[in-house]
Amino acid sequence: MTTSRARSTALGLLAAALLTLTACTTGGNDTPTPGATSAEATETASATPEGSPSTSDSATSDDTADAAIDVTTVSPFPANTEPDTSDPSGTGLLTVVDVRTGRHEGYDRVVFELDGTGEATPGWAVLYVDQATDDGSGNPVEVEGDAILSVLIHGTAYPEDSGVEEFAGERVQPEDTEAVKEVVYRYIFEGDTSSFIGIDGERKPFRAFLVEDPVRVVVDIQH
Repeated sequence: MTTSRARSTALGLLAAALLTLTACTTGGNDTPTPGATSAEATETASATPEGSPSTSDSATSDDTADAAIDVTTVSPFPANTEPDTSDPSGTGLLTVVDVRTGRHEGYDRVVFELDGTGEATPGWAVLYVDQATDDGSGNPVEVEGDAILSVLIHGTAYPEDSGVEEFAGERVQPEDTEAVKEVVYRYIFEGDTSSFIGIDGERKPFRAFLVEDPVRVVVDIQH
């Protein structure tokens, strides 16, 4: 036999359950509204501008382009260490905007990238010297290495004339090269841009050549 107390207790439990269910359904809503989600997404997108690669992305792109140079079209390494020269041609104003290095199978690569106006092609004179000295003043230049390779790029212009920003570094000290210890970039003097490559050990065979798009004077030093 069911008593009124038991019936009241059952009804009370049922009412409590209904109240709990209602509270869960109509309580505080923590789910963000579509408007809030959209605003957060917009703010996040604005914090990362599209089309602005990082420095590492640019460096990787340059290294890939340098490594992709078809060496089958380049003269083989000579059997000696004689100077390598070439004359500039065309009309235009070019300035060195970057200097970088890379290690490849059998050789290290030093790249001098140029930019500017017109259709000019730079020339060069690459040769071993007993001592590094500045053009004009003749002052000695300190270069790390046992042998010194002088790189003179002909047909270059001051940045105020070419309209581009000149390479701002002075010393490039790679960590992954075998023959190249250091590259010392100097300055433009009477149309020539001078640099020096410090070589580890004795004088080694090298080759110099031109690559376009972008314009680069490339110097490879054999290991």
